[in-house]
Amino acid sequence: MKALYFAWVREQIGLAEETIAPPPHVKTIADLVAWLKARGENYEAAFGNGRQIRAALDRVHVKPDAAIGPAKEVAFFPPMTGG
Repeated sequence: MKALYFAWVREQIGLAEETIAPPPHVKTIADLVAWLKARGENYEAAFGNGRQIRAALDRVHVKPDAAIGPAKEVAFFPPMTGG
């Protein structure tokens, strides 16, 4: 699966994108965030407050309890504001 990181999430992690292979127990976005946080200090900094992260699976916005299923792409970004 390709992981895309935007804005300050990208800055904290130090990557714009990467290919990831989560273990079988990672079934939801929340599980994926927890797994990513455990990958190192930069991921912990980016995902430390999960409520400040938004996600999209295959370019569709989803909630933390969304099942990852066979998605090919996950994107993480901070909340967006209008104006």
